[in-house]
Amino acid sequence: MITISKDNEYLTLINVFRVKTEDQGQLIDLLTKATKESVSKLDGFISASLHKSKDGTKVVMYAQWKSEEHYQNMRRNASASPFLDEALKIATFEMGMYDVAETFLPG
Repeated sequence: MITISKDNEYLTLINVFRVKTEDQGQLIDLLTKATKESVSKLDGFISASLHKSKDGTKVVMYAQWKSEEHYQNMRRNASASPFLDEALKIATFEMGMYDVAETFLPG
């Protein structure tokens, strides 16, 4: 379950993939497969969600890891690497690591 809180010490990744509109569905399928079959089973994974832009040119993945070390271990994992390599054949990728600064609720 995604928990967005400045009180936890999770590493938050917001990764933006730019893609041709005709490739957006393929990229979502690939990232879904990578997450379900490999990434979500690795130590330190908390959660992830995929977002697709309405214009079809971007896919954003919001992911949480227990720590940057856990995330880096995933990047070195042989089961996860082929998926990113495949994604980069149809998309460009901008990764960002974040800490939650603040959250807001109605009222």
